[in-house]
Amino acid sequence: MPFQWGVATAAYQIEGAVDEDGRGPSTWDVFAHTPGRVRDGHTGDVACDHYHRWAEDVGLLGALGVDAYRFSVAWPRVQPSGSGPANRAGLDFYDRLVDGLLGKDVAPVVTLYHWDLPQPLEDAGGWMNRDTAARFADYAALVADRLGDRVDAWITLNEPVVVMAYGYALGMYAPGRTLMLDALPTAHHQLLAHGLATGVLRERGAARIGLANHYSPALPADASSAGAAEAFDVFMNRLFTDPVLTGSYPEIPGLDDVVRADDLAVIAAPLDFLGVNYYQPTWLTQPGPDAPLPFDMVDAPGHDVTGTGWPIVPDQFTALLRGLSDRYGAALPPLVVTENGAAFPDEPDASGAVADTDRIAFLSSHIAAMQDAMDSGVDVRGYFVWSLLDNFEWAAGYHARFGLVHVDYPTQRRTPKRSFTWYRDLIARSRA
Repeated sequence: MPFQWGVATAAYQIEGAVDEDGRGPSTWDVFAHTPGRVRDGHTGDVACDHYHRWAEDVGLLGALGVDAYRFSVAWPRVQPSGSGPANRAGLDFYDRLVDGLLGKDVAPVVTLYHWDLPQPLEDAGGWMNRDTAARFADYAALVADRLGDRVDAWITLNEPVVVMAYGYALGMYAPGRTLMLDALPTAHHQLLAHGLATGVLRERGAARIGLANHYSPALPADASSAGAAEAFDVFMNRLFTDPVLTGSYPEIPGLDDVVRADDLAVIAAPLDFLGVNYYQPTWLTQPGPDAPLPFDMVDAPGHDVTGTGWPIVPDQFTALLRGLSDRYGAALPPLVVTENGAAFPDEPDASGAVADTDRIAFLSSHIAAMQDAMDSGVDVRGYFVWSLLDNFEWAAGYHARFGLVHVDYPTQRRTPKRSFTWYRDLIARSRA
C-alpha cells in the first residue's frame, strides 16, 4: 500500500452528545462525573460537539489534504448495554461520517475501541471479566456488517496497556480501579478481544487489520537501573506485542490462571499492520524494597518538554522503530504510526491566528526521525498526527491542546493553527 498521511481522534474526546439517539453510558462518562477524577471537573458531555458538527470537521480534513482519517466508534453508541442488537441511530452516525470522508477522498481508518467501555460491562467486571472479550467480538461484527463495505482499514484496540495500567492498576483513568499487579488479567482479556475481533473482521472481508499499541522506550536513569528498565519494557511494550506477533507472553507472573488452551493462537492471528503510538521515552530507576512495581519512573533533566511536561526526544522514536524491527524480524508486519503529537498552550493572538511553532518543530523533528528509521530499512506505511482537533484530553480535561485545529469550547469555533497549514503543505510536497 502507498504511504498514508493522516490525523487521528477518538470518540469520547470529540463527539459529545453523550445521551442522544440511544447512546448508553461509558466508563468515561461515569469516571468524568465522579468528583476529583478529572481536572476542574471537566467531562466529555459536549467535547467538540463533533456528533453535530461532523460535516464541518470532514471539510477540515478535505482542506488538510490527508489520505486517511483515524477515528473511533463509541461502543455504547452502538450497543448501549454492551450486548444485544445494534442501536440503529448510533450506526447511522458512523454511516454518514464514512460516506462524508469518502466524498472528500479521505480513507476511513476505524478504531473499534478507544477506552469507552459500556458501563454495564464494567459493572459485570469489565476487562477483568473474560466474557467482555466475547462481547467485543459481537460488537465488532455489528460495526463491520454496517461499515465493512466502505472501510478497508480497521484497528481493534487502542493502547490496551493504558487501559490496564492507568484504568485498572493505578486508577488514574476510567474505570479508576487500583488493582496494581492484580490488573494483569485485563491485558490478556483485551488481547483475546483483539484476536476474536480479528477473526470476525476477516470473516467479513476486511482488507487490513491492525492493533494500535502505546510504546515508550525504557531508559535506565543510572548504571544500577538496567533491571528496572527491562521490567518496564516487559510491562509497557512487550506484554502487548509478543503474544500478538510470536504467540507467547514474555516471562511475567500473574497470567497463568487466565490463559486457556488455544487463547494464544487466537491472539496471534496475522496482522496487516502494527500501529505505533509514540510520545516520549521513560526513564526508570530501581524501586524501594516495599514498592508495588518492579520499577520507578523518574523525570529526565536536560530535554525540552511539551506543554504537558513530556520530554521531547525524537531520536528515541527512531530507536523505537528500529528496535521493533530488530526484535521481531520477519514476524513484524508493516508499521503505521497511528499517533504522534504534542500539547502546547495554544491560544489565538489578537488577529485570531494560532502560531503554534513549537508543535511544528515537534512534528517536523519526529517525522524526520521516522524517515531515519525508514532509510535504515524499517517498513513504515503511514503517519497519523494526534490530533485533528483540540479535545477532551482524559484526566487533563480541556487543558491540554493537541490539535492542528484550535477549538474555542464555549462557541465551538474551529480555527486551523499554523501547524495545520504546515502539515497540509508537507503532504502536498510529498506527492509532488
